[in-house]
Amino acid sequence: MSVPAVKALAFDVFGTVVDWRGGIIREGTALGAAKVLDVDWGRFADAWRAQYRPNMDRVMSGDLPWTRLDELHRMTLDKLLPEFGAGGLTEAEKVHLNTAWHRLEPWPDAVEGLARLRQRYTLVSLSNANVALLVDMAKYGGLPWDCVLSAEFAHAYKPDPRVYHLVGDLLDLPRAQVMMVAAHQGDLHAARGEGLRTGFVPRPQADGPHRPRDLTPDPSFDVVATDFVDFAEQMGA
Repeated sequence: MSVPAVKALAFDVFGTVVDWRGGIIREGTALGAAKVLDVDWGRFADAWRAQYRPNMDRVMSGDLPWTRLDELHRMTLDKLLPEFGAGGLTEAEKVHLNTAWHRLEPWPDAVEGLARLRQRYTLVSLSNANVALLVDMAKYGGLPWDCVLSAEFAHAYKPDPRVYHLVGDLLDLPRAQVMMVAAHQGDLHAARGEGLRTGFVPRPQADGPHRPRDLTPDPSFDVVATDFVDFAEQMGA
């Protein structure tokens, strides 16, 4: 790959840039202490995330109309709370817990690597999260995006091609000058199918101890890095 050919880097966010699982456990633990709830918050986080893909699939199949991720998260939350013995929360407490996804911490290398990359490339989020969620997360975690792009603009969820087309279309770039960066190999395969370059940054802890990942990189990926700092070095930043 010719690094100078790439002008923009589009980042998956959940699991790639931020630690979603640790964030949900942290917020749940704080709520549980305040409300004296006996909840296994790791298992709760896993159950919440487990409905991420099925709920988006319902939207994409037409079973649900276009629904933002915040609303899909709330649908799942309302089902899970009674199952985990936490059905007595107030509406304000439910809203606060649902927006825990807005307050996720970046991985330790993320902000440093992004800051270095931003000196050379245009950085955009390209996430299934809705815009409000991504903006709040960026402000909370100090994520230096040049532009917040979301599947919400396409009214479709990855891996729908329309989402991958957003970056080139909105930044007026050929797709070959856009690189998708993700810890999820399926995301990269879909992006490559739409003509984007691919950068793989595995996150072994992203899904917790009960959902091990296949970390063997596809040899077709343009760049494989250990973390964002290594990725920045490989990209000449």
